[in-house]
Amino acid sequence: MEKIDCAVIGAGVIGLAVARRLALSGREVIILEAENRFGSGISARNSEVLHAGIYYPQGSLKARLCVEGRDMLYRYCEERSIGHKRCGKLIVATSEDQRAALVEIAAHASANGVKEIRSLTRSEARVLEPELECDAALFSPATGIIDSHGLMNSLLGDAQAAGAVLALQSPVTGGEVTGEGIVLAVGGDEPMKLLAKSVFNCAGLGAQGFSRSLRGMPLETVPPLYYAKGNYYALSGRSPFSRLIYPVPQPGGLGVHLTLDLAGSARFGPDVEWIEEIDYGVDPRRAEGFYAEIRRYWPGLKNGALSPAYSGIRPKPHAPGETAADFLVDGKDRHGISGLVCLYGIESPGLTSSLALAEYALRQCK
Repeated sequence: MEKIDCAVIGAGVIGLAVARRLALSGREVIILEAENRFGSGISARNSEVLHAGIYYPQGSLKARLCVEGRDMLYRYCEERSIGHKRCGKLIVATSEDQRAALVEIAAHASANGVKEIRSLTRSEARVLEPELECDAALFSPATGIIDSHGLMNSLLGDAQAAGAVLALQSPVTGGEVTGEGIVLAVGGDEPMKLLAKSVFNCAGLGAQGFSRSLRGMPLETVPPLYYAKGNYYALSGRSPFSRLIYPVPQPGGLGVHLTLDLAGSARFGPDVEWIEEIDYGVDPRRAEGFYAEIRRYWPGLKNGALSPAYSGIRPKPHAPGETAADFLVDGKDRHGISGLVCLYGIESPGLTSSLALAEYALRQCK
């Protein structure tokens, strides 16, 4: 059985950020990825938005790490020439009774440390986006978009340059807590066992599964897992908007919003579809419910302009209707196992928070 210093399970953006930070600190690192390429799970199926940190509960990890991580990520992208754009975002009230919600959102954003938010009248918003219909809006200039694959490629390059090794098609099928460290059973073409001093469980949708398979893990510390699927629909033709457009948030989500990619193409979503099993298919019929929502802020949307794009699945540790959970980064203080850090429920703003989240995860390793 081979002995190693650190194992990172999962080569999505969080796993790669953690592996990079470990390697740069001088640790020996192996990244264990079940698939045949990195970043093919949650990290490949999101809106690629760099969030400002507006909505998250004050004092939560999501709020703190989003604001911190946003600034770190912008600097990193500029230093490494990773594709990104500070395009800004408009949060729009489409009726008189939603104006009060904008005031509350602005106050909440300020409490979270997002100071750049400013209020716009209808005419001021339409100067920025002539196709937009609204009663009033908030403008968030710190919100942007990023090439997530380019980011992950850079994180992996940094990690490998510092000595980290990526092992693809190497699923972790179980393990055991021992007095010498954590034994990991690794499958694939050449199954093996590894004895690691430190293990970072960054397996995304598989994080709970690994933890439950780890002998010696107190199962009561492993949160439940619910699949919240988000469907995206692409707009045919070029977008008339140059900024992201978000409606005032509704119960259960942020509403059907418009996001852009770096080429200027627009897509709408995600919605929230609770599912029992992993399924990335996008039903064209679900787009029918998008049109009315979008036309509240863009009356010019034509019939038939939306087509299925892709879907993602958010790993929710709370059931439908329950209060949204914070990021869960569990170290020894939570489960009692030295050298083990488990990251659960890392959904949005996980991409934005990735560099800060990696720093935080390392501090939980005791």
